[in-house]
Amino acid sequence: MKPIFLTIETTVEVSVDKVWKLWTTPEDIVKWNFASADWHTTKAENNPVPGGHFSSRMEAKDGSFGFDFYGIYDQVEACKLIEYTLGDDRKVKIVFESIGGLTKITETFEAETSNPIELQQAGWQAIMDNFKKYAESGNHDWVYV
Repeated sequence: MKPIFLTIETTVEVSVDKVWKLWTTPEDIVKWNFASADWHTTKAENNPVPGGHFSSRMEAKDGSFGFDFYGIYDQVEACKLIEYTLGDDRKVKIVFESIGGLTKITETFEAETSNPIELQQAGWQAIMDNFKKYAESGNHDWVYV
């Protein structure tokens, strides 16, 4: 069966340098990496270099379900590109494009076969929308220079 690839995108009203830091720092990932308010990421690890590993523990807040989202980086170009292979061998590509003081993020991911395409598209888009809200909020535990 030929894989199906889905694409989501957003434009964030912050610089690509700041977007990159918020996207790749575990302390920030746990603050935006969830698809709905009844879920959260309890732990994140990230080594964004080719061959580096990442993982996020995603759980329902009521404790009813959880899973590890993990993979290995295939290609990383800081502030420009991330490509990785998930633990189930699906591929993901994320492009970061600086447009003036804004950053366009385009993420293309290989769909899995357990859930409807529409559900996957909506879930991944919801996570990206949470990232946008977090990045634009300015509520971060570090000072960006």
